[in-house]
Amino acid sequence: MPDDKPEQGAPEAEATESPVYNSESQPYLSAPELAPEPPPVVPQTIPSSVPAVFSPPPAPPPPPRTPPEEDEDETPEEKGMLRMSFMGHLEELRTRLLRAIIGVVLAFVLSITFCKPLWNIISAPAVQALKNLDINPPRLVYLTPMEGFNVIYIKLPLLVAIFLGSPWVLYQVWAFISPGLYKREKRWAVPFVASTAGLFISGGLFAYFVAFRFGLEFLLGIGRDINVSPMVSIDTYFDLFVNVTLGVGLVFEMPVIIFFLTLLRLASPRFLLRHSRYAILAITIIAAIVTPTPDVFNMMIFAVPMVLLFFVGVFLSYLLVLKREGKSFPWTKVLLVVLGMILLMAGVVAILIYRYHFHFVQHWPFLLP
Repeated sequence: MPDDKPEQGAPEAEATESPVYNSESQPYLSAPELAPEPPPVVPQTIPSSVPAVFSPPPAPPPPPRTPPEEDEDETPEEKGMLRMSFMGHLEELRTRLLRAIIGVVLAFVLSITFCKPLWNIISAPAVQALKNLDINPPRLVYLTPMEGFNVIYIKLPLLVAIFLGSPWVLYQVWAFISPGLYKREKRWAVPFVASTAGLFISGGLFAYFVAFRFGLEFLLGIGRDINVSPMVSIDTYFDLFVNVTLGVGLVFEMPVIIFFLTLLRLASPRFLLRHSRYAILAITIIAAIVTPTPDVFNMMIFAVPMVLLFFVGVFLSYLLVLKREGKSFPWTKVLLVVLGMILLMAGVVAILIYRYHFHFVQHWPFLLP
C-alpha cells in the first residue's frame, strides 16, 4: 500500500503561502485591513481678521422705524406740529363746540338779569322814529299772550349773548384750527380774535346807531299822508332788528375773510384790485338785500362802509404779501398823510361850528345847522 503522508503534507505547504482562517482570526475584508480609520482632524484656529468663508453671514438687523413726527422730509417747524387721528379731530371738535355753547349759555344767563334795560335800549330807535312821525303814544305792541315773553325774555337775551360771547366762540374756533398751524402762525391768536370779534360788534353797533334808525323811520312813515297809522308788534320789530344787526355784523368780517384768503394763497392784492368792480357790484347787491328799505339813500348807508371794508381787506392782503417778500411798508409817510387829513377835517368842522353855527347831535350825521 502506498504511503499517503505526502498527500497530507500538501496542505501544510499551502499554509505557508496563504493564511488559514479559523474562528479566532479576524473577519474577512475587515475595516483595519481594507479601510483604515482616518487620522483625527485637528481644529485650526482662524484669526479674527480673516472672515469665515464657509459659514453664512449673520442676518442684518432690521432698520429702526422712524416715528411719524420725525420724518426726514419734514422741516423743523413741521416736526413740532401736532398730529391727530380722525377720531381725535372729532373729539377735539366736540370739546370746542361744547365750550363755545357753555360760553354762550353763561352770557345768556347774564343777559336775562338785564332784560328790561336791554329792551329799552333796543326799542329806542322805534320810539324815536314814532316820535319824529308825531305818533302818540310811541309804543310797540304785542298781539298774542306769549309774544312779549318770547321776545323780551328769550330772543333778546339770546341776541345779546351772541354778541357778548363772540370773542369766546371765536377763540374756540382758533383753538380748533391752531394745531394745524406753524408756530409763527400761532402768534396770530390774539389779533385774530380781537379783530374778528371787534369787527362783528362794530357792525352791530353801526347797524343800531346809523343804518337801522334811518331805515325804520322811512318804513314807519309810509302811508302817513293817506290816513295809515303804524302799529308795530314787538315780534315783527325784533325780527327786523335781528336781521339788520346780524347781517351787518357778518358783512363787517370782510377784511378778515380777505386776509385769510390771501394767507391760503387763494387771492392776492393784484387779483382783488383787478376785479374790484365785480366786488363793488356784489357789495351793492348785498346791501340792497340787507337794507330794510328800498330807497337808494339807505342802501348807500350800507354799501359805502362795505366798500371801504373791502379796500381795508385789500390793504391787509398787501401787507401780508410784503411781509412774505421781505419788504417793509412806508408807515411814516402814510401816517403823515392820515394826520394831515384829520387836521383838514377838524378845520372844516371848526369852520362849520364857529362861522355857520352848526352843532353836534347824538345821531347821524352828528352835525346839523
